[in-house]
Amino acid sequence: MPMDASAQDSAKNTRAAFDVVIVGAGFGGMYMLHRMRQLGLSTRVYDTATGVGGTWYWNRYPGARCDIESMQYSYSFSPELEQEWRWPETFSAQPDILRYANHVADRFDLRRDMQFETTVESAHFDDAAGRWTVKTNRGDLVSARWLIMATGCLSTARVPDFKGLESYTGKTYHTGYWPHEGVDFTGMRVGLIGTGSSAIQALPVIAEQAAHITVFQRTPNYSIPSRNRPMDDAYEQHWKSSYREHRAKARMTRNGVITPLSDKGAVEVDEATRREVFEARWKSGGTTFMAAFNDLIVNADSNETAAEFVRQKIRQIVKDPATAELLAAKDYPIGTKRICVDTDYFETFNRPNVKLVDIRNAPVEELTPKGLKQGGKDYEFDAIVFATGFDAMTGTLERIDIRGRDALALKDEWKDGPRTYLGMMSAGFPNMFMITGPQSPSVLSNMIVSIEQHVDWMTDCIAHAERNGVATVEPTREAQDAWNVHNTETAYKTLYPKAASWYMGANIPGKPRVFLPYIGGVGVYRAKCDEIAANGYEGFTMRRADAGKLAAAK
Repeated sequence: MPMDASAQDSAKNTRAAFDVVIVGAGFGGMYMLHRMRQLGLSTRVYDTATGVGGTWYWNRYPGARCDIESMQYSYSFSPELEQEWRWPETFSAQPDILRYANHVADRFDLRRDMQFETTVESAHFDDAAGRWTVKTNRGDLVSARWLIMATGCLSTARVPDFKGLESYTGKTYHTGYWPHEGVDFTGMRVGLIGTGSSAIQALPVIAEQAAHITVFQRTPNYSIPSRNRPMDDAYEQHWKSSYREHRAKARMTRNGVITPLSDKGAVEVDEATRREVFEARWKSGGTTFMAAFNDLIVNADSNETAAEFVRQKIRQIVKDPATAELLAAKDYPIGTKRICVDTDYFETFNRPNVKLVDIRNAPVEELTPKGLKQGGKDYEFDAIVFATGFDAMTGTLERIDIRGRDALALKDEWKDGPRTYLGMMSAGFPNMFMITGPQSPSVLSNMIVSIEQHVDWMTDCIAHAERNGVATVEPTREAQDAWNVHNTETAYKTLYPKAASWYMGANIPGKPRVFLPYIGGVGVYRAKCDEIAANGYEGFTMRRADAGKLAAAK
């Protein structure tokens, strides 16, 4: 295996100069490196991890699995890669996705331009030089013309600041930072805090090992069975025989995933027909349930029919009526928190070694040396698992000391919520791109489809600047303000803002309540980005290198 940059002497990188610095070696960072090489630009990638993979490097918790079908959750830029890779299951597990990421890194010799076990601490823009100075925890002080933030949308885990946390003498784990050697819970008494996506995937696996597991739930989640199975040869060949056509179609869909769509609203059909449609989607499994009718995310009455269908399924599956009612979400529309996909999640609550505790009105009071106290009751655990989510989309960016023109700090500029143009750039921060940044489709889409669209667009923009002697590129505040208004207006045409979700920043105390991703659709967004580029990068200011002149695209 080729030596990666982190295995070399870090000192020689001190005060080094590159054309491009990329922060993050996940799927976004890897593809961006590949495209920058094609432009002939010297590039360095930094990542805190010991290897590639991004979220799939860190999230190794039991049961971790993608909720998008394997044949669609993959790169499209290399036909050879598409044909040679084999996915073992319909929905890929974390080890297989990480294996794929490592295969891509090897196949395209990416590691020689990557430095691992290195955290970017700051990035400051020098207006006079038109360059970024990037500082790492290993003492690197690196200059770059272009700064690409490929830090991911779900990469800063939220660990609740429980009173007494340091006093607990058992083992603690967070699903977002799982030990690479794995954890054996055999014979243990386990506390699981949280019932979001990672908990829904982890619980059935942990429950099979643990002597007993207590699940602490604040907010129940809707979840659909995945119906995962070994990859069908005929299905795989169906995709591989016409991948180009499939990819082109996926890029223009609402969420970057090809799925059977309905042309009817749920309240347009009679109850018997509606139930038949929902039953068919439940049996086929996966997030395509939300495409059963075309108005589930905009019509409250239609949404309620889908929500009640899922609640009835929970009541049928879970034998204890009281537990079933606690697991049946009732106070937010289905799909307005990212709908979960599971394997035997609700069935797991029928096990004698699993107990559900409602903490909505009686939260965890504190951790104790032997466990925790909740509702005035003491619980003893050998291990506690925090499945408490992430500071989504903005958390990782704001943890880095990013300063643009006139030492403007990104965290100050975003104190009332992120402000971007297209979710790719922010005014006042020239030459800094964000792959799948806030106010782009990102987490509401097939991430790899959105990653490739962003990277390709950014690559074209950088190539345009290089060809035309442009020193700096940044959005105008007018264009940015208009995009912010459009992003908010589009979100509030849907039911999404009715849920206190991480899409709204609601899981982080003190975080501004704004809708973070762009909900207008992958295809609509792509068309808008292409239109802006075709109009000479409308809404961007480009400062030429020759005479310091401004060329503002109109």
